Amino acid sequence: MPQSQAKNPSLIAAIDLGSNSFHMVVAKAQNGEIRILERLGEKVQLAAGIDEERKLNEESMQRGLDCLKRFAQLINGMPLGAVRIVGTNALREARNRNEFIVRAEEILGHTVEVISGREEARLIYLGVSHTLADTPGKRLVADIGGGSTEFIIGQRFEPLLRESLQMGCVSYTQRYFRDGKITPARYAQAYTAARLEIMSIEHALHRLGWDEAIGSSGTIRAIGLALKAGGHGNGEVNAEGLSWLKRKLFKLGEVDKIDFEGIKPDRRTIFPAGLAILEAIFDALELQRMDHCDGALREGVLYDLLGRHHHEDVRERTLSSLMDRYHVDREQAARVERKALRAFDQVAKSWDLKDGVWRELLSWAAKVHEVGLDIAHYHFHKHGAYLIEHSDLAGFSREDQQMLALLVRGHRRNIPKDKFAEFGDDGIKLIRLCVLLRFAILYHHIRGDQQASQVKLRADGLEGGNVRKADAHDDRQPGADAPENGEKLKQRGKGGQDQGDLDHQGLFRLAQATGVGNQNSRRNNTHYRGHHMLETQGDQLSRPRDTVPLEYGIRVVGFWCTHSNHLTKIFLPKLFFCLTKLYSIYSLDASEK
Repeated sequence: MPQSQAKNPSLIAAIDLGSNSFHMVVAKAQNGEIRILERLGEKVQLAAGIDEERKLNEESMQRGLDCLKRFAQLINGMPLGAVRIVGTNALREARNRNEFIVRAEEILGHTVEVISGREEARLIYLGVSHTLADTPGKRLVADIGGGSTEFIIGQRFEPLLRESLQMGCVSYTQRYFRDGKITPARYAQAYTAARLEIMSIEHALHRLGWDEAIGSSGTIRAIGLALKAGGHGNGEVNAEGLSWLKRKLFKLGEVDKIDFEGIKPDRRTIFPAGLAILEAIFDALELQRMDHCDGALREGVLYDLLGRHHHEDVRERTLSSLMDRYHVDREQAARVERKALRAFDQVAKSWDLKDGVWRELLSWAAKVHEVGLDIAHYHFHKHGAYLIEHSDLAGFSREDQQMLALLVRGHRRNIPKDKFAEFGDDGIKLIRLCVLLRFAILYHHIRGDQQASQVKLRADGLEGGNVRKADAHDDRQPGADAPENGEKLKQRGKGGQDQGDLDHQGLFRLAQATGVGNQNSRRNNTHYRGHHMLETQGDQLSRPRDTVPLEYGIRVVGFWCTHSNHLTKIFLPKLFFCLTKLYSIYSLDASEK
């Protein structure tokens, strides 16, 4: 699940679960600056353990877990939110990644996020830009990883273009140099495969242009050191040196014979594949020189984490951009967000939603729940869910996007119970967020800032198999959270299918059962105050489907209202119906919990 944010942590840590190596950085954050205290890195080669069925074998997983056990000693006792762990291409590709992630989280005590290729590119550039001098020109950054290679063109601290290609030194080693033999034919195959991958993005890169080229991976650093040892530069990579190094490898003929100064033994096996990829990059982009930078993904994760603690969360900017792109009604989104968060604050303790970023997740869902309307009104909740899940959203992990998409998908019509169930215990909390989101949307079904009833909610948990009774309380806070008028809602409610497949006559009977209405006030067309309580136990309310599961009890404790005759008949019953029946129709059964 998404994890909560620690309050101004003094120590922060980032762990990069790469396809070739696992890296960890522990740093001290002070006055917006980061001072590195500890660096650890081990060659795990997780990508080498992916078989033909795209599954990680037990041997590779065990190598990774053993490494994480050593990392865990340094982060033991650090609060949630002070440690961020990201998985890259190997975990993106592995179909059984959840098995590894669960075991890793048990060891580390923190959540593991699997990030997309473009999100990885963004974090890499963030690490590079904070490591280099703040120059005004554009820079091209290339990072050759174990399973993927990222390309970024950025200016100062802002990435302008982010790309991720499926080529890496570990995956190419498995494909072309598995037995350790280095031949011109095999090298040519690896080089050609890399050139073909780069062809898809080289035009875009050339069109944008750059002033300097930077390499941020260990592979590029190792090649630079080999060139320096051979008298071809001072650690940078140049086109002439690459040609010399390639000829040198052909003469050696075997990986075991590689003995360049500065090249560690565990990097020798992937060295030829990394060289082939880098030469293809040089030829495709017509580079003559590439400098190396120590900043990489793990440093970018640290600075991104620091930004979140100092209210510079890139996720807010990302959602704002998404809302602009799909022409979201910001006023309506703000109304729904306010109501949803008010409802959340009332039930968070009872529903165990205090820990984690559940409140933030609900806020995000309220902001973007209408992005699908820009595609089509029909099934716009499905369109919105697809856009959110499959877009490159900077700052969001894949799991974050899946959870957010699921809330958008479930904000109207049928809730996909099977999708929620995939998240286990977190799925129950997501359903509860979905209920709150549906309530807020229904409350503001008719857009506008007019006065209406202020509803106070209370959620009771499971207690000895029975739901505790709720007491009624007044909450008279007339404000700007109301439907425009009752007539429009009445017209929408007659069909009974627009919001939750409700029957208009059933709504009216429910209104009578709950005591809503006053003949004198109706006759005089005057406003009135009403104090009512709605119970969800028993069979006094006609329910066409299952009763409300005990563990999901929610009720309106009480309300003070100021409304017209139409709102009395239509809006309030519908609001009550949402609260009393939503779980009965859509929630998981107790056995599924």
